Amino acid sequence: MVNELDLEKIKGLTEEEATQKIKEFGHNELPSTEQRSIFAIVLGVIREPMFLLLIACGAIYLVLGDLQEALMLLGFVFVIMGITFYQERKTERTLDALRDLSSPRALVIRDGREKRIPGREVVAGDIIMLKEGDRVPADGVILDCSNLLINESLLTGESVPVRKVQCGGLMDMHPPGGDGLPSIYSGTLVVQGQGLAQVISIGLDTEMGRIGKRLQTLETEDTNLQRETRILVRNMALLGVALCAAVVVIYGFTRLDWLNGFLAGITLAMAILPEEFPVVLTIFLALGAWRISQKNVLTRRSHAIQALGSTTVLCVDKTGTLTLNQMSVGKIMNGTDFFDVTLDTNHLPESFHELVEFSILASQRDPFDPMEKSLKKFGNNTLQETEHIHEDWKLIKEYPLSQELLAMSHVWQSPDGADYIIAAKGAPEAVADLCHMDPHELEQLSRNISQMAGEGLRIIGVARGSFTQKDLPGKQHDFNFQFMGLVGFQDPIRAEVPQAVQECYQAGIRVVMITGDYPGTARNIAQKIGLNQPEMVITGNELDAMDDETLKDRVKDVNIFARMVPEMKLRLVEAFKSNGETVAMTGDGVNDAPALKSAQIGISMGGRGTDVAREASDLVLLEDDFSSIVATVKMGRRIYDNLKKATAYIFAVHVPIIGMSFLPVVFQWPLVLFPVQIVFLELIIDPACSVVFEAEPPEKDVMKRPPRSSSEGLFNRKNIGMSVLQGIVVLIFVLAIYLVGLNWQGEASARTLSYITLIFANLALILTNRSWSRTIYQTLRSPNQALWWVLGGAVLFLAAILYFPPLQQLFKFCPLNLWEILLCLAAGMLSVLWFEVFKWFKNRE
Repeated sequence: MVNELDLEKIKGLTEEEATQKIKEFGHNELPSTEQRSIFAIVLGVIREPMFLLLIACGAIYLVLGDLQEALMLLGFVFVIMGITFYQERKTERTLDALRDLSSPRALVIRDGREKRIPGREVVAGDIIMLKEGDRVPADGVILDCSNLLINESLLTGESVPVRKVQCGGLMDMHPPGGDGLPSIYSGTLVVQGQGLAQVISIGLDTEMGRIGKRLQTLETEDTNLQRETRILVRNMALLGVALCAAVVVIYGFTRLDWLNGFLAGITLAMAILPEEFPVVLTIFLALGAWRISQKNVLTRRSHAIQALGSTTVLCVDKTGTLTLNQMSVGKIMNGTDFFDVTLDTNHLPESFHELVEFSILASQRDPFDPMEKSLKKFGNNTLQETEHIHEDWKLIKEYPLSQELLAMSHVWQSPDGADYIIAAKGAPEAVADLCHMDPHELEQLSRNISQMAGEGLRIIGVARGSFTQKDLPGKQHDFNFQFMGLVGFQDPIRAEVPQAVQECYQAGIRVVMITGDYPGTARNIAQKIGLNQPEMVITGNELDAMDDETLKDRVKDVNIFARMVPEMKLRLVEAFKSNGETVAMTGDGVNDAPALKSAQIGISMGGRGTDVAREASDLVLLEDDFSSIVATVKMGRRIYDNLKKATAYIFAVHVPIIGMSFLPVVFQWPLVLFPVQIVFLELIIDPACSVVFEAEPPEKDVMKRPPRSSSEGLFNRKNIGMSVLQGIVVLIFVLAIYLVGLNWQGEASARTLSYITLIFANLALILTNRSWSRTIYQTLRSPNQALWWVLGGAVLFLAAILYFPPLQQLFKFCPLNLWEILLCLAAGMLSVLWFEVFKWFKNRE
């Protein structure tokens, strides 16, 4: 049995041995989808509309005999390939890192210590620990187990779990599906009990590897943003086709030059084409998931990033999330008397010895559970010199916890084999039920529980029994138990939780605590962390008695739910959702999975959580810490804010480009923009929208504003309208400079002045859209290294096209003096001045 095994004597592999095996045999994984090769990326670029437009423009220039222009445009194909390759590889590296994190976790013994690692780092020879809800990380053989049942339907198709036994020294593997065998297989699920196993095979050598199956934990799926983007791109493409056709027809009929008309039409198509939107979306979601992982939170489903900013209710477990899950015995009660435990307690009155003795006998000998660990430590400190420690007793049978009875019993046999001793512990009500207590005893027990719970203690009941017959009964109720008393555990709250709770309230997020503890314990913790309305509590029994409509009404005001079992979480989620709330729910057990799946944002625990819970969730806390959840909400709001800024900039900057491509054709003015000029503009626009805005730090009020409506789209009328208005104002300034130059100095000067103004206005749009609440002057004090690279590159580019003769000739520009450049700079900056004034007045409100 696992509890008879001395884990302290099991050292497992050393880290050096494991590292060497990974180098020699590789990771415990099946071959993943190969990264896109350079050739595949080239093919992807060839299929892009922008590439096809460049090819078309190059072909037309060749027909017109302009070899230099044709070669320049075709050369840009390689530049675009380079940018695409860089973005692809950056995204792939990010996703690879996330896949490493999201692989099933394994609890191994390395260097004599328990350690939780990604399943892919398990090696042959590792000692792995299995418990209910875990996925088996590799093929192996059971060394020791207790009530271990494993579902092997992934391999056999049979849904009935099979019982596992220890190997008895023979390390042979057997075919999957057999009952009473010691073999375990990668990807199968532990549905009951616990065990200790040695890994035999990993990766392709496992049963799953041989049959070619693969578990994919990081899913790629269409999000609302992706659907929004697809519709937007389609609509803009339709608009582009219509306008391009109009330009070709107008140019052809008015100037009787159909070839240049096609060139003007293609130029307009390049100006309208919204190729930045899919790129921005891909990069923001991939890098957003990576940034969130830096907060010790793994994003398993990308829609959670969008939903984070809409969260209105955050439902959290108490133990391990709000508290440290570092249990210590704080108070004990032997039926009549209480005893307060302190750090200095190392002796107990004789009347409490049996209570502690049987609480330890009802626990695992080598416990995993923090509560059982604290009991063993407490017993070792206080009973070591007594006859109440029984290292030589033999565990005969376990009666595990069940949904019907929240108590467990251990049947022990003394060395002389005279009779059986039974120790039980669990929820005080369940233990009282086992003891068949009368109403008077139950009333007194309830008062004792309330007194201990009021001190914030987590409470269990303890009972003892004996049995003399040879055949043990099938149920715990068949024993004759005697109630021994209560044990209260204290679990300190995490120091950072009160501040994080207040941050949630500032952000308009309601925090709800769900716990299996008593109302008094829950209230005590709620007061310590600053939870609103700590006096109002709904218990599990009260929730069971409510219909859905009543529950829907009650959850509007109550923030504490006590004596809850995991199955009740689903009803709570549904009640909150029916009130229009966007719910984030935490969970760690197998039975939490339905609630995690139902919540808009399911958050599982990476430390103590089961793989089943992780697979049902959208986010995984790599460290089970409430403040990590709050930091993730903040990061989600930042990502969405920056995505909104990037899309606003894309809309705004395309309006003047489209206008300066279309208006000269309609009014028969000399053309301003040619394909080569638009491509150069894209070399500023692409990194600005995908790198500069992604790196933008969060707004100062990001956690002081109410949650965003879940129905609010990224491309809503307000955002698009404001962005288009920015673009129209820029277009007016650029057009004014163009017309002034055309009247004063001619075509070349007008083209040069308007293009330089357009670039300065482009940079001004980047600066002003860094924040829709702070002015440019304020945002310049916020660090963003990528911004300065883009601004510096744009300035160098300006100098090259103005004063490097080959580029000057290619762009059909003329030199400008200092005053003309300053005029362009002033016009570009003034084009966004109205928006800066708008932000200033908005901040004063």
